[in-house]
Amino acid sequence: ARLQALGFPKADVENFLMLGAVLCAVIGAVSDVRLRRIPNWLTYSGLGVALATRTLWGGWPGLKEGLWGALLGGGALFLFFLVRGIGAGDVKLMAAVGAWVGLDGALKVLIATAFAGGVLALVYMIFYKQVASTFRNLGSILKYHFTRGIRPHPRLSLQSPQTIPMPYGLAIAAGTLYLLFSTGKL
Repeated sequence: ARLQALGFPKADVENFLMLGAVLCAVIGAVSDVRLRRIPNWLTYSGLGVALATRTLWGGWPGLKEGLWGALLGGGALFLFFLVRGIGAGDVKLMAAVGAWVGLDGALKVLIATAFAGGVLALVYMIFYKQVASTFRNLGSILKYHFTRGIRPHPRLSLQSPQTIPMPYGLAIAAGTLYLLFSTGKL
């Protein structure tokens, strides 16, 4: 409402928010693929600029929408971080994207990201010829969590030397691009 009072149409602000999400996700994916990490400068500034833009655009309701999106996006991936199945950069990137796209958008990005992550995992399993061992490890991880609770597996985690790192930032970018193309924004 504040930016609309200054002459910015609602559609322009929504396009800007979508552009921010896409830029944040794509830069994060490129960094994750090239360097195997997602930088804090990107995630923290992305989150801050998203929340500031939402506050300028919609006041407290806009800020609340961004905070809920960040909480849903980052919170969903935080569960996987707790068991050392995903890196902190992925959690922070999803929180920043969630702040840009809001609560409803974050849910859509999460679903599309999960699908893209599954496809990426299949490609990695086939490319690295790890199909059988991946399913054995998945069974071991599930059994461990059902019997021991939500805590890192003592042998199977991102820190394990035999783990083949998968740049999940790529899946987050794919999920964000899905939202862009499915909504027709920009």
